[in-house]
Amino acid sequence: MAEEKKLTVLQLLPALESGGVERGTLEVAQALIERGHRALVMSAGGRQVAPLVASGAEHFAWPIGKKSLKTLLLVSKLRKFLLEQKVDIVHVRSRVPAWIAYLAWRGMNPATRPRFVTTVHGMYGVNRYSRIMTQGERVIAVSDTVRDYILREYPGTQAARIQIIPRGVDGQAYPHGWKPDPVWQQAFFAQFPHAARKQLLTLPGRITRLKGHEDFIELVARMKRRGLAVHGLIVGGAAASKQRYLHKLRYRVRSRGLEADISFTGQRDDLKNILAISNLVLSLSIQPESFGRTTLEALRLGVPTAGYDHGGVGEILRTIYPDGLLPLGDIGAATQRIASLLQHPVSVPEGDFYPLRTMLSQTLDLYEQLARALRRI
Repeated sequence: MAEEKKLTVLQLLPALESGGVERGTLEVAQALIERGHRALVMSAGGRQVAPLVASGAEHFAWPIGKKSLKTLLLVSKLRKFLLEQKVDIVHVRSRVPAWIAYLAWRGMNPATRPRFVTTVHGMYGVNRYSRIMTQGERVIAVSDTVRDYILREYPGTQAARIQIIPRGVDGQAYPHGWKPDPVWQQAFFAQFPHAARKQLLTLPGRITRLKGHEDFIELVARMKRRGLAVHGLIVGGAAASKQRYLHKLRYRVRSRGLEADISFTGQRDDLKNILAISNLVLSLSIQPESFGRTTLEALRLGVPTAGYDHGGVGEILRTIYPDGLLPLGDIGAATQRIASLLQHPVSVPEGDFYPLRTMLSQTLDLYEQLARALRRI
């Protein structure tokens, strides 16, 4: 049997700062290197570049995700790059890079150009701009929810081109029952003393109107009225464009008399530790999440997790922890369920749910199969 061809795979995304898309990009790049392929990543850069390069991948700093007409000037430059680097697979993970890559790719010889892969990471606004994410020769959907969204909102997409590859979590990095060391815990509670010796309710996620922060504040208030010794942790940063909303949330906390009961931690690099010391992690997104990786991480640590029953979070909870399902938008029912879980905790089952190795194996298999597949010319 002929030796498997070693591939050169280029992943494109706006930046490499933080987030699930960025982490998935690094994980796929490392898996490519381990399988003997060449991994290239193109982005504007960020703090994840160092670990990416340390894994053996190559990074190219281009403003490929900048929302500007000037970004179109990169089309011919990228076409030349794809030829010079002998790229076999182009994998795009965001809309602006997808448009630049698609325009470059479309202008190449169909018999020899790279294969084109997209991942739909979210339920974008339905329009021509977003449709580009459904134009891959293969379209990766990160959940059943996303596949259903593609077929419902973009009915011209061939179902056969869509492959569901759920994101995954490394069980060794998130072992069931793990707790951070006492030194970290002491430092954390020194920083947030009102949280010490309380039952911790944690809402992870960037500060945005869609993540359910206002519901969270209301739920903490209702727990307090019930006499439960809880403390709410809002874990996530606010972009410059979201500072006004952050001030609104802080004002709401003050006006409800909850300043000693809710802490805003800002952006943290130790989210895993915070999840692990929580009594209950919440997902209260008003719009359905495409997957819900933080929900999965908390559950893999064995931490009870509750969330609105829709989107990818609903899928994960139905699979692993159905006791955590909350009816969407029903604060009264959510209050009852959360109080019950705090007063009578239900253990999270231990299991290898959504393993990272499966996501990586399925992604690399897709690359290799597509590289061998006949071309439609």
